[in-house]
Parts: sequence; C-alpha cells; structure tokens
Amino acid sequence: MFEKFKKKKIGKDQMEAINKEVEGMNEEEIQKHGKHYSDEKLWNKVRKFAKKAGASAVYAVLILYYTLQKPDIPVKVKATILGALGYFILPIDLIPDVAFGAGFIDDLGVLTAALIQVAVHVDDEVKTKAREKLEKWFGQEVDTSDIDAKLQG
Repeated sequence: MFEKFKKKKIGKDQMEAINKEVEGMNEEEIQKHGKHYSDEKLWNKVRKFAKKAGASAVYAVLILYYTLQKPDIPVKVKATILGALGYFILPIDLIPDVAFGAGFIDDLGVLTAALIQVAVHVDDEVKTKAREKLEKWFGQEVDTSDIDAKLQG
C-alpha cells in the first residue's frame, strides 16, 4: 500500500547515466531553472536538507550564492547561478532528493557545472564566506577540496 513512499536505491548504472546527463547540460539548460529561485526557498531547502545533501553540495550552493551577491556580476553569469540554485530548490528533478544514497547527485552535478562556468567570478572573499558558513554548520574538519579543485580547473 505504501510502496510509493519507500526510498528507492539507485543502481550504479543509473547513477552513471545521470552523471553523464548532468555533465552534458549547457548553460541554457541550467538557466531555465532560474524561475524557481528565491532566497527564502534556497535557505529553507538548505536548512531542511543540508546534512543529507552533504558538505560539498552545500559548499557549492554557498559559493554560488555569495558570487550572486557581488555587484559586478554580468547578467549571463547571474542567470547561470540562478538557474543552478533554482534546480537545487526544485522539488522535482532527475533523482528525487529522498532517493536512498543518490538523491543529491544530480543537484551536485548541476551546481558543479554552474561553478565551472562562473569560476572566473569566484574570488577568495566568496570562498572564505562560504567556508566560514559551512564550518559553522558542519564543523571545522569539513573537506572542501573537491569543489575547490573544480574551481581551479
């Protein structure tokens, strides 16, 4: 009776296919999700799913958020950031966020793709703000090396 509420485990093949699909997303595909963005929705999602999404996803969200706050960001870059954050907020995506063991893989992929596209606008001040907030939520021993490496190319 409650089958639809059971958490589904995603297989390795499915995860690889989803990773390929997300990696192939271009800037326009990411941007179309911008209509789902709002500060309130973003912070509600982060508050609700931070531990489940993991430090890497939250760090990527924070970097994008703080980059968006910079006054000199071009409109196209803002659209990319809003699209990625909108995708993160969106309750319906490639893998439902409640899927066991894989719910945030697609979100992290979209966030990472956006980070790579806007990396030139991510400065040390943005990374410091993001890391400080992340450490406040996850503790001092949080590892940000994966996202930091992607930002450096």
